[in-house]
Amino acid sequence: MLTRVLRLPRRTWTAGVAAVALVVSVLAAMPASGAASDACRVDYTVDAWAGGYTAQVRITNLGPAASDWRLTWTYTGDQQVTSAWNATVTQTGASVVAVDAGWNGALATGGTAEFGLQGTWRSADPVPDDFALNGLSCGGDGGTPPTTPPPTTPPPTTPPPSAECGDAVICSGFEDQAGPEPSGDWRFTAPDCQGTGSAVVDSAVAHEGSRSLRVDGRAGYCNHAFVAHTADLSAVGPVMYVRMWVRHTTALPVSHVTFVSMPDSAQGGRALRVGGQNGALQWNRESDDATLPAQSPAGVALSRPLPTDGWQCLRFAIDTSAGHLDTWLGDEQVPGLHADGVPTQDVDQQWLARGTAPRPTALRLGWESYASGDDTVWFDDVAVGSAPIGC
Repeated sequence: MLTRVLRLPRRTWTAGVAAVALVVSVLAAMPASGAASDACRVDYTVDAWAGGYTAQVRITNLGPAASDWRLTWTYTGDQQVTSAWNATVTQTGASVVAVDAGWNGALATGGTAEFGLQGTWRSADPVPDDFALNGLSCGGDGGTPPTTPPPTTPPPTTPPPSAECGDAVICSGFEDQAGPEPSGDWRFTAPDCQGTGSAVVDSAVAHEGSRSLRVDGRAGYCNHAFVAHTADLSAVGPVMYVRMWVRHTTALPVSHVTFVSMPDSAQGGRALRVGGQNGALQWNRESDDATLPAQSPAGVALSRPLPTDGWQCLRFAIDTSAGHLDTWLGDEQVPGLHADGVPTQDVDQQWLARGTAPRPTALRLGWESYASGDDTVWFDDVAVGSAPIGC
């Protein structure tokens, strides 16, 4: 007999804009030599909002040990997978295939593996129920249907994030800047040492409106050039959401660079930093130089480059109580820039070495290089608040 259990899980924070959360656990009884034998169990936890979702998938192997795994399922709505972490996920039509990442392929009897994915939907987002592990079904149509069908739209009291700032503490498109020198709520600063890097208000390039912040960053440690907002962010939270539009001209270099710096009271005022290394985006913690992701080839591959010569929407969420981090480039959640407290190989080995949650107190935008790496960077439509802010 097939049984299927529907239950409400604890909501995860990673989607930032989660409106509904459902878990489907599917336990299959497969015939073997005339007797029933359990094949697998899949826990599919989905956080959904209007037009998008993330899902955390946990596989429990109830059959023989396997050296690698392949999980398949079929979407009955119009979901489309856009990215994944800890597995390679491909989709053809409604059929989805998830294959282990190599390092997490071994699956003992009773063992588990977890991976995550992000996607979009337009008209319907039902939870799949036909999972199969290495060709053996983890469920089917014979199960007891859930008494409450999964909702396909978020409750009206929890709307999806808006591109507008709402009650954000910082909401700036630099339109209030009267001259080329940053003024008002924005002040030029060189936190450690100043060289030839510079920052101006640019009236020729903008994401929206007529102005943006332009930083001409120069290579070398003593070329710090940042513009800091005067707002005190120490009370923003418990999850701090940051949204900005960024445009730059030169691909991120191999050496370490920073373009967002946030003084962090949990590090004694040293900075929580967003920048790049080995050509891809990364988080860096100044106090111990920990990086997210780990700078191994596999870790860097789980991050993303910052595309040049066009405006990019960069968003991140900082949980100031649990220490979790999430990062989106456009509408894609970047798997290598995701830290949820659960160790993930090639991602957060260094990051989890420190147990104290970050507590940013201010926002600085600019350029800081520790070796090579000149760049010209523009920032526009910057927002920081306690609620998700869309692109």
